[in-house]
Amino acid sequence: MPLVHIDLLEGRSIEQLQKMAADVTDAIAKNINVPADDIHVVLNEMQHDHYFVAGKEKGH
Repeated sequence: MPLVHIDLLEGRSIEQLQKMAADVTDAIAKNINVPADDIHVVLNEMQHDHYFVAGKEKGH
């Protein structure tokens, strides 16, 4: 069972997230010959002010 974790900043619509999860699922199913029903996608959305690079907020 493939388990995919995707971290991204918040702000996308549920439709965008669903499309992304569907596309990721299709790519994995196609490339490693796994049934789509066995593929799990977990999306972790971060608040913009909780994302830093080199100690500086980079969310915006």
